[in-house]
Amino acid sequence: MGQAGCKGLSQSLFDYKTEKYVIAKNKKVGLLYRLLQVSILTYLVVWVFLVKKGYQDTDTSLQSSIVTKVKGVTFTNTSELGERLWDVADYVIPPQGENVFFVVTNLIVTPNQRQDTCAESESIPDAWCYTDRDCPPGEPVVAGNGVKTGRCLRVGSMQRGTCEIFAWCPVETKSRPAKPLLGKAEDFTVYIKNFIRFPKFNFSKTNVLDTKDRAFLKSCQFGPKNPYCPIFRLGSVVSWTGSNFQEIALQGGVIGIQIEWDCDLDKAPSECNPHYSFSRLDNKFSENSISSGYNFRFAKYYRDGAGVEFRTLMKAYGIRFDVMVNGKAGKFSIIPTIINIGSGVALMGAGAFFCDLVLIYFIKKSHFYRDKKYEEVRILRVLPGLAESSQQGGTPEAEDAEQPEARHGGGSQKGNGCTRLQGEDLRMSLAETA
Repeated sequence: MGQAGCKGLSQSLFDYKTEKYVIAKNKKVGLLYRLLQVSILTYLVVWVFLVKKGYQDTDTSLQSSIVTKVKGVTFTNTSELGERLWDVADYVIPPQGENVFFVVTNLIVTPNQRQDTCAESESIPDAWCYTDRDCPPGEPVVAGNGVKTGRCLRVGSMQRGTCEIFAWCPVETKSRPAKPLLGKAEDFTVYIKNFIRFPKFNFSKTNVLDTKDRAFLKSCQFGPKNPYCPIFRLGSVVSWTGSNFQEIALQGGVIGIQIEWDCDLDKAPSECNPHYSFSRLDNKFSENSISSGYNFRFAKYYRDGAGVEFRTLMKAYGIRFDVMVNGKAGKFSIIPTIINIGSGVALMGAGAFFCDLVLIYFIKKSHFYRDKKYEEVRILRVLPGLAESSQQGGTPEAEDAEQPEARHGGGSQKGNGCTRLQGEDLRMSLAETA
C-alpha cells in the first residue's frame, strides 16, 4: 500500500488539469456578465489609464527652493515718526526673501523708551492694586511689560491703581490706528522664483521664463497670458483669495500662495507648467474679535550722546505670505502597466464569480444549473458478510471493497453563459482482498 501510494503520488505530479466549462443559455445572466465586462473595461481604460495614468511610474519627492523679493516705496507723515519714506528694508521681515515673508501694513509706535520705573498699563489685570502689598517687589507682571517694584500708584483719589514696574518706559498704551499706515502697499509687487527637481527622473525646472531679455522681469506681471512671469501685485494676490486689501491691512492676516507642479514626462518639458492658487489661511473673525488679524512687536535700538541706550518699540500689523510648493511627475514604466492590467483581469474574474452566484442561487432554475456545475461523488462500501462470501465464492465483484459512484445531474443541455465546471481527476485506489 505504501509503495503504491508513493508511486501514484509521483505519477500525479506530471498530470495536467484543465477547466471544463458549462455553457448556460440564460439571457439575463449573459447580459449581466457582458455589462460587468464592459464596466470593468471602461473603468480600466478611462479611469486607470487615461485619468490616473496608471501606466506611469510617479515621483512625489519634490525638491524645491523659493526666492522672494518685494518691491515698492511709500511715504507717511505721523506724529510719532514724522515724515518718513518706507522702502523694502523698512517694511519686509525678514529682509532676506524666503518661502515665508511678512509685509508691514499698520503700526503702533512707542518712541524713546528707556529702562526706568513707571506705572504699568491699566489694561493688564495682574497690575491692578489697592495697596503696596498687592505689588510684591521682584514679581513679574503676568502678560505685562516689567517687574513690580513694591509700590502701588494711584491717580488722584481713585482707590484702584496700578503697580509700579521696572521696564522700558513709557509702556505701550496706544490703540491700533483706524486706517492702515501703509495702505498703498497693495501696489507693491513680489517676485517669487521657484526651482524644482524630481530626483527619480533627474528632471529640473523653474517658474521663470528662460529668456535673455533683461527687461522682461521689469515690465511683466503675472496673469493668465503670462504664467512664466513671477511678478505678483500684492493687492491682486489678496483679491484672488476673496479678501479686501484695506481690511486685511488694518489688522493683518495670512495669505497662502500654492504652486502646483503636475508633470507628464512622456510629453515635452515645455508641457510641465506651474499652476498657482491663492487662499486666506487665517480664520477671518469679526472685526472686534480678539482672535482676528496677525501682529507682532519688534524694536530698533539707539544710544544718546551720553551712551544711554533707548529704543523705538513697534507693534506691526501686516500680511504674512506663505509660499507652498508641491507636485508630482510621471513617466511610462512597464511594471505599473502590468500591475494595473493584472488588476483588471482579476476584476474580470470577480465578475464571473458574481454571475456564478446569481446563476446557481438567485434565479428560478438555480438548482438545475447547480446540478450541471457540480458533480457529486460517493463511496459505496461493501457489507462485511458480502465481503466474506465473495472471498469464498471468488466472484469478480468481490475483488473491489469500495466502488466510486458519480452522479451527474441533469441531461446534456448545452448553454451559453458565465459558469464553469471544474474537471476533477478522481483516482480511487481499490482495496485488496485478504
